[in-house]
Amino acid sequence: MNFASDNVTGASAPILDALVRANAGPMPAYGADPLTAGLRDRFRALFDHPDLVIFPVATGTAANAIALAAMVPPYGLCLCHEEAHVMGDECGAPEFFTHGAKLAGLPGTGSKIDPAALEATLAAMPRHVKQMPARALTLSQATESGLVYGPDEVARLSGLAHRHGLAVHMDGARFANAVAALGCSPAEVTWRAGVDILSFGASKNGALAAEAIVVFRPDLAETIEYRRKRAGHLLSKGRLLAAQLHAYLEGDHWLANAANANRMAARLGRGLAAIPGVRLAWPVAANEVFPILPAHLERGLKEGGAVFYGWHSTSLPPGEAVREDERFARLITAFSTTEAEVDAFLALARARA
Repeated sequence: MNFASDNVTGASAPILDALVRANAGPMPAYGADPLTAGLRDRFRALFDHPDLVIFPVATGTAANAIALAAMVPPYGLCLCHEEAHVMGDECGAPEFFTHGAKLAGLPGTGSKIDPAALEATLAAMPRHVKQMPARALTLSQATESGLVYGPDEVARLSGLAHRHGLAVHMDGARFANAVAALGCSPAEVTWRAGVDILSFGASKNGALAAEAIVVFRPDLAETIEYRRKRAGHLLSKGRLLAAQLHAYLEGDHWLANAANANRMAARLGRGLAAIPGVRLAWPVAANEVFPILPAHLERGLKEGGAVFYGWHSTSLPPGEAVREDERFARLITAFSTTEAEVDAFLALARARA
């Protein structure tokens, strides 16, 4: 009953098998191998984009930070939600990799940027050398509250950003979960909606350690090759990154993994919402569940062996609040989560309620 994170799981069997195959025999180093070369065409087909450029890296933090460094100069500003992962959970990596650019947080329920807040912020931006100019907008997909941006929402925010000269980045650590939840094509919710660079996540959804910087505007790709090397993310045995990404996409394995995680989260959310005294802070959209629990129930669950994190948020729906006798929690399901694990947690919750 470990619902602490989708990072606590191992890798899926197809990805491990692909690593074993890629491990056999010599191959050229530093991405000159045939597996890495083949990724470009695979991703171009996946996103229906003939000119995209892809850069495999080992971590989501590197993908986000390197991507933003290619979009924002040291004197620039990157706008994001005030609860975005890049803002609060990457130890200042975007600021470090950009050599001094800053992140500025915007409000919005469910960790989604409010378009009106973005428009007002952009309209009020000073045009003076003493103030940092906004150069990029980054969107988390799915958000830190487990919600997803639909294509129309992405297009609206991207349109506002582009009209003010900003490039648009998407932090897709849980991109697969979002696409599976939306039922749209990857292209519809990225470049066709105005996204310029995507951090394409795989590690949370079955990979051992593999992410990709997917660049839809080739002019933004020019410096990433060098930035990736300077950041220490041009792996000498790059074929082992490429092998994971090939297996991840083969036969829509990535979407099948995400769909299972989403189904288990929906099952978990329905079960929790049916327990007296429990309510969900937001609807379950992807693979994260955010229940507000009676304090005694949280204690009982943890005493019974359940593992999950406490949570806090500045983006609860209007009128919603966590009382002193309640606890806010986050539970995350993964590609490997089973109905038996979810049902055991719910049985414990009903028994301790």
